[in-house]
Amino acid sequence: MSTTTIASPIGADFFADVQIPTIPDVARELIGTLHDDDIPFETVRSAIARDPALAAKLIRLANSARFGLRRQVASLDDAITMVGLNQVRTLAMAACLGSSFSAVRGVDSKAFWQESMAIAGYAQWLARTLGTDVQQSWLAGFMVRLGELIIAQKLPDRIDEIERMPHFAGGRWEREQSMLGFTESAVTAELARRWNFPDSIVRALETASDPLQHEPFCRLGGILHIATLLAELELDEHKSHPDAIAALPHDVVTALQLDSAWLTTHMPDVESFIDTPLY
Repeated sequence: MSTTTIASPIGADFFADVQIPTIPDVARELIGTLHDDDIPFETVRSAIARDPALAAKLIRLANSARFGLRRQVASLDDAITMVGLNQVRTLAMAACLGSSFSAVRGVDSKAFWQESMAIAGYAQWLARTLGTDVQQSWLAGFMVRLGELIIAQKLPDRIDEIERMPHFAGGRWEREQSMLGFTESAVTAELARRWNFPDSIVRALETASDPLQHEPFCRLGGILHIATLLAELELDEHKSHPDAIAALPHDVVTALQLDSAWLTTHMPDVESFIDTPLY
């Protein structure tokens, strides 16, 4: 299915002297499989198996409370069998991306990656609620804030203002748009394009900060928008579940055809998404 190309708001010279992270070969190979309708089992398994440290990280994650498996996972094959090939692939790509970025001045690394995990978790929850691709949503959610690390590298004098405390939901987007003319998610979209991610993920990242400004409406972009706000409302503003849902933009909730009462009743606790770090 074709997608609408969005003209990037980022100036052509923004990436001119930026060191774009080099992602591992295993990540490039796994990204290539996202373009296939049928997941090539042996391609995914063999790519991960060639990186023992990555395989060990995935085994550790599979044994975490998040998955609640009935028996211990002892090998990569166990992890794939018990957690699922699609999810193992998604987690492997996220782990590779997380390890590709160095810490930058002005960005609290622990808080950054915890929020990325929280956004991913809420994106997956919303996708499951809406009956859309849960693994693609989780991965896009994990990626959506990566652009800020590039902004911090390129414009270190701006990052203190962008990260101004106290944080409030959506405030980072507003400050970035006002100061730079674009947001971190637009930068992430360009990274995803250069790394050859599917167009569906690129477009979702392009639209995430303001999904209703783009036609046609991108559902995954809307999911990323709501997931990001939920993560910020929980981690930064410490809202209760009812207050967090009430604070969401009604127009985006309506565009996604979400039921606020249902969301309030079923909203997962943010701690369940950040118990086992990938970074």
